[in-house]
Parts: sequence; C-alpha cells; structure tokens
Amino acid sequence: MNRLLSAVAVSCLFAMHWCIAEAETDDQVAARNDVIDFAGAFQNDGFKIRDGNYCGKVSMDQSAVVAVNLYNGNAYWFTASTGKKAEKLKVSVFDEAGKPVSYEPYQSGTRAAAGFSPEASGVYYVKVALENGQPATFCLIYSYK
Repeated sequence: MNRLLSAVAVSCLFAMHWCIAEAETDDQVAARNDVIDFAGAFQNDGFKIRDGNYCGKVSMDQSAVVAVNLYNGNAYWFTASTGKKAEKLKVSVFDEAGKPVSYEPYQSGTRAAAGFSPEASGVYYVKVALENGQPATFCLIYSYK
C-alpha cells in the first residue's frame, strides 16, 4: 500500500512539474515572438538581429543581468518583451565595472529597449527589470550594425 501511495505521489508531482514547465515554455514562446516583432522595427534602420536569445524571469524584487561582448564601432539595440504579461519593463546597459553607461532608452509597457554604441570593445551588462506589474517571463535579443 505504501508503494502504491508513493508511486501515485511521484506521478502527481511529475504531472504537476510537466504542466508548470509547459506554462513556462508557452510564456517564453510568447515573449520571444513579441520581441522578434518588436526588434523588426530596428531592422528597418539596417540593424541585424543576432542569433540567439535569453529568456528568464523578472519581478519587482529580482532583475536579470546578461553579460555581452560588444565592439567599438558597432551600434546595438537590446530589446526585451514579456509577451504582454507585465505592465512596465526596462532595459539598461552597464560597463564592465557595473557603472551605468549613456544609452537611448525606449519603453512601451511590456516592451523595452536600449540603444548603445560602445566607445571601447569589451564586456558590458544588460539589465532587464520590471518596474511595475506581476512577475513575468521575458525574452531579450539584440541587434547590431
């Protein structure tokens, strides 16, 4: 009897984990689709979307920081979206010492972007923060020219 109860409990936990993972995947797909649509506006200005993306979770208490290698002479746009799941998202850029750099901000509710042209090649940090709203899954991509 104990084995049966243990097997049922493990099966229930597995089923709950699978359902939670599916919900996260759906949120990531929605965020990725929205951010690709959003970044398309920068393609009109000659920017190319870099292969790859970063998905994660943000809340009012916890931001996400991604390290990127950038090159002097290029211009970059870092775009993020929660796929319509948050009220106000913000993207910021910092140098290798963690100090804020001057960038062009863009905010539109669930979408945010930061335009930046580094004066020196090196490691920079892109921060995605939720300024208002419930915790959400986001997707970050960047474009360059």
